[in-house]
Amino acid sequence: MAKHRLRDRKFRHDAAYRRAKKEQYAGRAVYKLEEIDAKFHLFKPGGRVLDLGCWPGSWLQFVAPKIGPEGLGIGVDLKAVSIDLPDHIQTLEGDVFKLKPGAFRKKFGAFTTVISDMAPQTSGDRPGDQHGSEELFLRALEIARACLKPGGHFTAKIFQGPRFPVILKSMRDTFQEAKAFRPASTRAGSFEQYLVGRGLRAGAHVDPGEDPSA
Repeated sequence: MAKHRLRDRKFRHDAAYRRAKKEQYAGRAVYKLEEIDAKFHLFKPGGRVLDLGCWPGSWLQFVAPKIGPEGLGIGVDLKAVSIDLPDHIQTLEGDVFKLKPGAFRKKFGAFTTVISDMAPQTSGDRPGDQHGSEELFLRALEIARACLKPGGHFTAKIFQGPRFPVILKSMRDTFQEAKAFRPASTRAGSFEQYLVGRGLRAGAHVDPGEDPSA
């Protein structure tokens, strides 16, 4: 049923899709981030934001005016982002599993917020897709712990699977506040949700060390 719906143009081109096109956003996922930010207040003027899995760029479009020209937004994805973005937003092509947090932080400094909408290439095998999503989430969390300033915020998508309780506990150990949130703009039938962490605990920061290759 899910595969049939994804092939159905009417299903894919729903109200959120049409709204995104009208408002010139690169993708409908922007409204999920809008809901998350309205509830958890992740961005502020002058903020420094790292967007993991940033293609096609709608989250960066949303972040840009929130942090303003005095802020910095860096997006990383396997695919090149082709849309025009303001000068204070940069995008890089790369694999998050090959990203070296020490070198990355040395180049760009610490971030106030790390966000991730990464998802695996879905196969229809739900346990396999959940496992792939959990691995991407855990990698995003690992990068966040190394690249966030103490007190920084984090949100990332996850397909809820068997490891969800353990992952949620890890979030609660890492952040002063950690909650699961399912935006209203999520498609019906989707088993995705977002985990949001506010206030990185000082003891949870992972120092990538002095070695720029780390």
